[in-house]
Amino acid sequence: MTLTQGRLLALKTLLHLCFLLPLLYLAAAVQGGAAGGDPVQYVIHFLGMGALHGLMASLLVSPLARWWKLGALVRVRRLLGLWTFAYALLHLGAFLVLDLLGDWALLLSEVVRRPYIVVGMLALLILTALALTSTQGMQRRLGRRWQRLHNWVYLVALLAPVHFWWSVKSGWYEPALYLMLCLGLLALRPKLWNFKSFQQIVTNFNRG
Repeated sequence: MTLTQGRLLALKTLLHLCFLLPLLYLAAAVQGGAAGGDPVQYVIHFLGMGALHGLMASLLVSPLARWWKLGALVRVRRLLGLWTFAYALLHLGAFLVLDLLGDWALLLSEVVRRPYIVVGMLALLILTALALTSTQGMQRRLGRRWQRLHNWVYLVALLAPVHFWWSVKSGWYEPALYLMLCLGLLALRPKLWNFKSFQQIVTNFNRG
C-alpha cells in the first residue's frame, strides 16, 4: 500500500478530528455536569492525558513508517507534535486558571515546592522549542542543529510519564503503565540503544 496525497490528506483530517473531538467532549462534559465531583481536576487530568497520548502517537510514527515501508507517513509527525504541544499548553493553562485562579506568583511558588511541576514545566519548555522550530523553514535555517534539537523529544518521553506518576495522589498502576509504554516506544529505536549513537545523542543534548 502506498500513501497517496489523497490518503495522506484523509489521515491528517482524521488525526485532527481525533484531537479536536475530545476537546468538544470535555466542554460538553463540564457544561453538562458529567465531569465528576471535582471538575477542575477532571479538566486538568483530561488535558494532560491528551498531551501524553499525542506524544506517544508521535513517537510511534517512525517505527510504523519503517515497518510498513511508508516514508510519507512521517509527514503527520509535525501535526501530532503540534497537537501534543497544544494539549500540554492547555493542561498548564487549566492548572493556572482553574486551580490557581490565575495567580502567577502562586504558580512560581508551586514550581519550587512540587518536583512534579518542575518536571512538567521542563517537558513543556522542550515541547515549546520543538513546536516553534517545527516548520520546514526553521529546519533549513537550523541545518544539523535542527535534528539535535528535536532529539530532545526522547527526554520528553521520559519526563511526561514521570510527571504523571509524581502528580497522582493514589494509585501508581496507570502512570507505571504509561511509563513502560513510553520506554517501549523508545526501545523501538535501535539507534538509541547503540552505545556510539547514544553517546552522540548525549553529546548533542549537551551542546543544546
